Amino acid sequence: MRRLVVLGFGCVVVLLVGPLVFVAGVAQVVLGGLSTGAPPSSTAVATIPQHYLILYEEAATTCQGLAWTVLAAIGTIESDNGQSTLPGVHSGHNPAGAEGPMQFEPATFVRYATVGPGGVVPANPYDPVDAIYSAAKMLCADGAGSEATLANAVYAYNHSWSYVNEVLSLAATYGASLSGPSATRQAVAAEAVSYAVAQLGKPYVWGGTGPASFDCSGLVRAAYAAAGVALPRTAQEQYDAGPVVAPVQQLKPGDLVFFGSSVSGIGHVGIYVGSGEMIDAPHSGANVRMESYRWSDYVGATDPASRASP
Repeated sequence: MRRLVVLGFGCVVVLLVGPLVFVAGVAQVVLGGLSTGAPPSSTAVATIPQHYLILYEEAATTCQGLAWTVLAAIGTIESDNGQSTLPGVHSGHNPAGAEGPMQFEPATFVRYATVGPGGVVPANPYDPVDAIYSAAKMLCADGAGSEATLANAVYAYNHSWSYVNEVLSLAATYGASLSGPSATRQAVAAEAVSYAVAQLGKPYVWGGTGPASFDCSGLVRAAYAAAGVALPRTAQEQYDAGPVVAPVQQLKPGDLVFFGSSVSGIGHVGIYVGSGEMIDAPHSGANVRMESYRWSDYVGATDPASRASP
């Protein structure tokens, strides 16, 4: 991995050459404080058939840390919770070869086939019980029980990052909302990250503040403005505005990560999204993107989302 540093409008230009990995942080932030035992929201109750809702909740308990809302979102997107009449849901397969309400490819189903309580023996991808329990097993095997690897597990289910965002955004509507300062912080952070995700692919322009183009601090400022938190313009000013995250604390999605020579020499900022990854506007000639960051010039982080009032 090579690195090129150029000074710009409060942004050190960081060119990272290496694989680009989409992160679980979007998952963490979008899901906010939803726990594995979160009760169904009114949206979930109104839109998911009761027997499917129960299956999602029960199947999720087979994987420690897996939120049932993720299973429910996948089932909704794949087959409208078994209500779709499209080919492959109740028999046959769709044009991609997927089968059943959770839309398994045959070879994948064989690998994770699970007979759930009251399911068909041998396991059948068209049986809702078997399909949902098998989906839980697959997601768990791919890391869906951990916030740090949740998004990657959903990506493994259907290799599309837009699909990941769709699943996790929908899942966030299925769990009953939290209340208090923690929920407020998570909601603000989710809004900021969601805004940043929507800007992926837009060009870096020195001094850009959106909506067509951004520099690093311009992107951060616009993302938090969308979430109702006002930030200063430059990366240095944004760091100084705090509140600073203590080194012993674990970074949370929505935290701002800063790079430079020192706390008074901040040159670049990104929005942390989990697993050592950030969304940033890196440098001229590049687009807003998701990328890993180097620890060599990492200075610290702030948590502007925590400044929001409940």
